[in-house]
Amino acid sequence: MSLSQTSNLGKSYSLVMLKSFLIWTFTLAVCLLVVGFPLVVLMATVGCLLSIVLQSVMPVSAVLLVAGCLVLFNVLAVLLGAGVLTAKGIHPKEVKWLSWLHGETEEMQKTVYAACPLTCDIKL
Repeated sequence: MSLSQTSNLGKSYSLVMLKSFLIWTFTLAVCLLVVGFPLVVLMATVGCLLSIVLQSVMPVSAVLLVAGCLVLFNVLAVLLGAGVLTAKGIHPKEVKWLSWLHGETEEMQKTVYAACPLTCDIKL
């Protein structure tokens, strides 16, 4: 009986870790595309220059090699980052700035109008 319970706990823990890894992968990929757009533009510029330089050395596959290396670098960075965050046990629900991922709304401040200090406390 206890053996079956421990295997269920192991399965649920591995599912939680897998879910956390997949959420981190999605989040880091979205952040790379949205927030890291200047970084992507910089990588594309460096990639173009590198492919031009490599074109004289190996004319057939320079562009393919550079593009493949850049894509591989981005994919490995996202997967390695997600793996490290998952291995450390940081769940995406624990991160404050990821409230948009879970559909939680941040508390907004109440609007205070400029005339309110003059008119709000008047008792008639």
